Amino acid sequence: MFKSFIQSIRFYLKNVFDRFNNQGYKKNLLQAIPFWIASVITGLIAVIYTKLFLIAESFTHYVYQQYAWALFLLMPACFIFAWWLVLRFAPYSKGSGIPQVVAAIQITGPKTDKQVSRLLSTKVMLIKIASSLVMAAGGGAIGREGPTIQIAASVFKQVNDFLPKWWPKVAKKNMIITGAAAGLAAAFNTPLGGIVFAIEELTKTHFSYFKTAIFSSVIIAGLTAQGILGPYLYLGYPKIIDLSGYIFFGVVLVAVISGLMGSAMSKVILAILKWKSGFRFNHQHVLYIGCCALILGTIATFISYDILGSGKDIMQTTLFSDDKYVSWYTPLLRIAGPILSFTTGGAGGIFAPALASGASIGSVVSGWFQLSETNTNLLILAGMVAFLTGVTRSPFTSAILVLEMTNRHSVIFHLILAGMIASVVSILIDKHSFYDHLKVRYLKELEEEEPEEENYHLSDRKV
Repeated sequence: MFKSFIQSIRFYLKNVFDRFNNQGYKKNLLQAIPFWIASVITGLIAVIYTKLFLIAESFTHYVYQQYAWALFLLMPACFIFAWWLVLRFAPYSKGSGIPQVVAAIQITGPKTDKQVSRLLSTKVMLIKIASSLVMAAGGGAIGREGPTIQIAASVFKQVNDFLPKWWPKVAKKNMIITGAAAGLAAAFNTPLGGIVFAIEELTKTHFSYFKTAIFSSVIIAGLTAQGILGPYLYLGYPKIIDLSGYIFFGVVLVAVISGLMGSAMSKVILAILKWKSGFRFNHQHVLYIGCCALILGTIATFISYDILGSGKDIMQTTLFSDDKYVSWYTPLLRIAGPILSFTTGGAGGIFAPALASGASIGSVVSGWFQLSETNTNLLILAGMVAFLTGVTRSPFTSAILVLEMTNRHSVIFHLILAGMIASVVSILIDKHSFYDHLKVRYLKELEEEEPEEENYHLSDRKV
């Protein structure tokens, strides 16, 4: 029996060796290796970044608990330093990171390597991490999920750039798209969300061209993160059973309110950024940043700490505790926080803050009607989907993300309904998504900084 086993092993190894003699197989394998390597690196960085971000948020909370007055020193210092890091070392590391990735995908080509490197590079990745951590330590209402997507896309691009000339070519656009999907999957532990995000938000090309790369990269990046953090849900398992037959009306109401407010928040942020673009001197930016930090600190100290941080605590409290109903003004605070934080010019995402804003809206609406625990939980999830959709205009990505964060597959139709309604009503505020506006803004900035020869316009390139 042992001899037969050895012969079987030898036969298997011979088959493997013979397959390696197949040039087509070798090419496919060599093309896959960069995706696998980048996926592992992405998973490791996502884990480290997550832990550091949690430490930074915990630091702010500790300062608030022990020395609330210190917020008035800590927040302006952190916000200004986070902005300076971006301004001095990597201007395109500011903000969320998703618009930069979308812009890089749109302009990627043989003539635009320098422009793409301004959006995605090792330096951008490092400054993105540093600036967002400083912002989080200062109490900024930002998230780490958007930055993780830009970080992951940068990793995949750099791995592609390091390939030797003899290596079978891998399309840079495919690497960037796959990296962004893997980054989202690692950030939220939502593999399906990463795949849907790539299809709905990042690309207009045929998915079959790179579906294998996305599937394998999302799985590897997610497994790498899980291997260190262990299997987990971003939020947990909220109780959702015995729903009322009329709960669809509540879902519709929450979706309309959340979609409109998500789109309105985006509109306000864009208006402030446009106004700030008229600043000609750095001291104007410093003055604005300092005022934003002091306003946030004042509200946190004298009204509610809920205005600070990513807002994940609000989601967990309303979903998993008996304190189901937040104050009527909490949604306003959760909208004001990202506006004041995002417009300072530091790095930081808007995914998690948008989810927290939607959760608070769902909680308030549930309080109006004194709904049961399970019905309240559903409206909280619906608000999360709808508000994020109002910002991104990606209803299916939003629904799948919230679904995977909570593992509540029984309400998938409720969540998709919330996303679709929010996508429609948000058009009343603005026809385009928040990320689309910022993408166009970054493309124009790239053109102004370094115009190409022969009237080659970045904004004219098609996906």
